[in-house]
Amino acid sequence: MKGKAAARLLVRAIELRSGLTPSSSSRHFSSGSRSFFLDKLARPVPHQISCFGSSRFSSSAAAHVVNSQDSPTDHENHKNHDQQFSNYWGIITKKTLREDGTPWPWNCFKPSDSYVSDTSIDVKKHHIPDAVVDKVALKTVKFLRVLSDLFFQERHGCHAVLLETVAAVPGMVGGMLLHCKSLRKFEHSGGWIKALLEEAENERMHLMTFMEVFQPKWYERALVLAVQGVFFNGYFALYLIFPRLAHRFVGYLEEEAVASYTDFLAALDKGSMPNTPAPAIAIDYWRLPSDATLRDVVFVVRADEAHHRDVNHFAADAHLQGKELKDSPAPIGYH
Repeated sequence: MKGKAAARLLVRAIELRSGLTPSSSSRHFSSGSRSFFLDKLARPVPHQISCFGSSRFSSSAAAHVVNSQDSPTDHENHKNHDQQFSNYWGIITKKTLREDGTPWPWNCFKPSDSYVSDTSIDVKKHHIPDAVVDKVALKTVKFLRVLSDLFFQERHGCHAVLLETVAAVPGMVGGMLLHCKSLRKFEHSGGWIKALLEEAENERMHLMTFMEVFQPKWYERALVLAVQGVFFNGYFALYLIFPRLAHRFVGYLEEEAVASYTDFLAALDKGSMPNTPAPAIAIDYWRLPSDATLRDVVFVVRADEAHHRDVNHFAADAHLQGKELKDSPAPIGYH
């Protein structure tokens, strides 16, 4: 009886601290769950009694009290109570299953987001610059390529990690600015918001995949932080002022990405880098066979970069012809 009385005082203190009155708290806790909570608090727990001896209540002790010595029935009741509290907001996370009925292990993407990469794409395509704007974009990208090669040299894995931290920025910036433009002008985007955000997400998944294999050093992480800060703001300003140049720049950037991954494949083929098993996330994202290797991953990533190359050169050509992107149907789902 003394234990239940102390438990009632504790529940009342929690209600007062949370700003709940007895009537309002009844809306959040049913009588059954309240009695269950009181019974749990009243039950003596070995080695935790001293925690209740002071005037302060330990949250870790409370967790131990609620979870210790549970019978299967008590555990189920507690589980149902937690589910009732979570469902107060109407948010229910359903378990995602594979086609074979096994649980889907990833929260960052769903089975519907996975795809088979089109590796038949021509990776040797190149846009020949025929205007001053195009030449400026190409020379800028070539200069940046020289700097990155000097820094990373033959460390293709870390080079890929840095490359993806940069390549994932333009799609997000472009999609965000087109989103704001659509709101500002009360007009559709022609699907380009979704297409550019898809590109950004795809590049980010490249990064998440390579992080399973390569771990950049602290100074490389610091470089990523600096480069992202400068590049994000610079590309943001460029896209606002001259979107054609922005897309052409990314088109050439993706051309260099294709070349970098071609060098990566050559290093794997020569044996200068170990061809390790493909990460599980890559196997599920690109629907690769279970015995896929790192070479298979690099091969499909290169194909993705070639698709991004085409999308951005296409967008730049649309601007060159004086068209709005919304008037040129976006290649949504183009991987």
